[in-house]
Parts: sequence; C-alpha cells; structure tokens
Amino acid sequence: MAKKETNSPAKKEKKEKQNKRSIGRFFKDVWGELKKVTWPTKKELVSYTLTVIGFIAIFAVIIGVLDFAFGNGLGLLAAL
Repeated sequence: MAKKETNSPAKKEKKEKQNKRSIGRFFKDVWGELKKVTWPTKKELVSYTLTVIGFIAIFAVIIGVLDFAFGNGLGLLAAL
C-alpha cells in the first residue's frame, strides 16, 4: 500500500519558510545579474533612440502614403 503523507504544521511551516527564502534568493540573484549588465552610455542611448524614432517616422509616412493611395484607388473603382 502507498504511504499516506501527513501535512503536519511543522512541515507546512518549513515549506512556507523555504518559499520565502526562494523568493528572496530570486531577487538577490536578479540584482546580481543586473550588476553584470553592460549598460549603454548616454551618447549611445540617444543615438539608438533617435534611430528608432527616425525609422518610426519613415514607416509612418510610407504607411500613410499607401493608405491614401489605396483609399483613393478604391474610391475611384467604387465610382465606376
């Protein structure tokens, strides 16, 4: 026959304590990993940000032109 596990208060308390330790350990490990990250310099960050904004602007114009062209094209087709 299989052994029946009992959930004694001592086991329950020990498990809760381990969970608290593991959560604390998790954040400690995360902090340790963040210290290892090589963060970009201010100059690099500005450069990357402007590059992203530039590409967004270019694609917004392209999508706007295509939307205008297809909208007018479909309007002309509907008028026929």
